[in-house]
Amino acid sequence: MSLTPLTFLRVSKHLIPGFNLVPNTSIQNYPLLVYHGCFPPSMSASAIESHLKSVGVVIPHWRYTMYSTSHFHSTTHEVLCIASGRAKLCFGGEDNPGRVEAEIKKGDVIIMPAGVAHRLLEDLDGGFLMVGSYPTGKNWDMCYGREDEEKKVKGIKDLGWFTKDPIYGDEGPVLNL
Repeated sequence: MSLTPLTFLRVSKHLIPGFNLVPNTSIQNYPLLVYHGCFPPSMSASAIESHLKSVGVVIPHWRYTMYSTSHFHSTTHEVLCIASGRAKLCFGGEDNPGRVEAEIKKGDVIIMPAGVAHRLLEDLDGGFLMVGSYPTGKNWDMCYGREDEEKKVKGIKDLGWFTKDPIYGDEGPVLNL
């Protein structure tokens, strides 16, 4: 299995302003990262999961598409590895003027800081599938930008960032911020 070498990896970085009760990247100022074409197109969901386990930074929890409702997590950062298909995704909340809409495809990896709203806008080919993973020892919650989530949102400031890259290990874009 060969990842795209770091010297050739194209990475998009997005700082997304808070909007209404959704913090996005405003609390910790870690950007949403997209590693474009990180995994080879031939790589299966099982092989992605094996790779993630071998690096040991995150644990794969599920295989699924992305929910079509904007949501975010307050208890953990999230790593999404695209195992099949293409989709148009929205980050930051669909009403946020500072939102990011991006086409994501098989082989891409999304490093999602806690607090960043995300949702599926359109499954472009049918069969959009991700491997969702979280740092070892972390469990995810679901937040929607409601007033009763204020206490949870405040906890984001205390979350640690990655000390190793979840895909590349001792080197990688997540460490170069």
